[in-house]
Amino acid sequence: MLVTPENLNNMKQSIAILIIILCITACRLDDNLFNASKLKSYSLDNYIGDVDFKLDAAYKIPDSLVHLFTLDSKAPGESSSTKIYALYIGDMSRIAGDTVIMYCHGNKDNMDFYWPRAALLANTNGKNHYGVLMVDYRGYGMSEGKPSEEGLYADVDAALQWLKAEGLINDRLVMYGFSMGSAPATKLTAEPRSMTPSKLMLEAPFASAQVLVQDATGLDLPASFVTDLQINNAEEIKKVQQPFFWIHGVDDNYLNIATTGELVYANYSGTYKEAHRIPGAGHNNIPVVMLMACSPFANGFTKRVGAQEVR
Repeated sequence: MLVTPENLNNMKQSIAILIIILCITACRLDDNLFNASKLKSYSLDNYIGDVDFKLDAAYKIPDSLVHLFTLDSKAPGESSSTKIYALYIGDMSRIAGDTVIMYCHGNKDNMDFYWPRAALLANTNGKNHYGVLMVDYRGYGMSEGKPSEEGLYADVDAALQWLKAEGLINDRLVMYGFSMGSAPATKLTAEPRSMTPSKLMLEAPFASAQVLVQDATGLDLPASFVTDLQINNAEEIKKVQQPFFWIHGVDDNYLNIATTGELVYANYSGTYKEAHRIPGAGHNNIPVVMLMACSPFANGFTKRVGAQEVR
């Protein structure tokens, strides 16, 4: 067949249509976003699976400060609650007077995978300085149920309900979201439910389901073609007035800094914002690169915006 400009254009159109059909029928983004791993028990320091980084002995959390327990989470419209697992790092008798970081982890595996990140946050600005609460969203780790967008919000809010019951006040709550965890972190800061966070910290956030679709397919497709997700951090951040801290790897090839993080940061118009664009960091190794560069990480941020020191 003689290849002419007209034939070539028709071929491109046919290929584009085929990609769209395949995406609609088989490539649901929802299934790929929730990359959960189930397990029968948590290993934490003894976890032998792959992790993004490991911490040395100086960051070890004493067993007396590690607390695993369950919470009942109920999303809007559900007739019954879902049992999810939570992990608190810190002295539970001091929650009412501590500053606590609600850590919302990413889309893969379970809390074992994110344990080094939680331990690092607990030791930020000093040994065992902050309380840290983390949950496995429904369908992750030992948590029951199936992952969903509404489930994310309900599961994190269940954790906030627990903190409130333990005596924590809004002024001592810091919300931290990594990657997919930026969705519940931003949503529950912009539209508070059980508690109103005093600060929002996002590491490698994505902008919206629409941007995810465009980055994944390379096509300007409506997000509804491949996902039911309504996540839109770039819009939700406009409602946030609390101080905002953003960090993103310049070399992130999973959530491109230019199309995701920069948009979220630009759309924030609250009381105070601080950006850290990390050269040499990708999507998963930002804390390591920052530590190697002797960056103050969150230390300076918490002091500048008035975090209450508790130790």
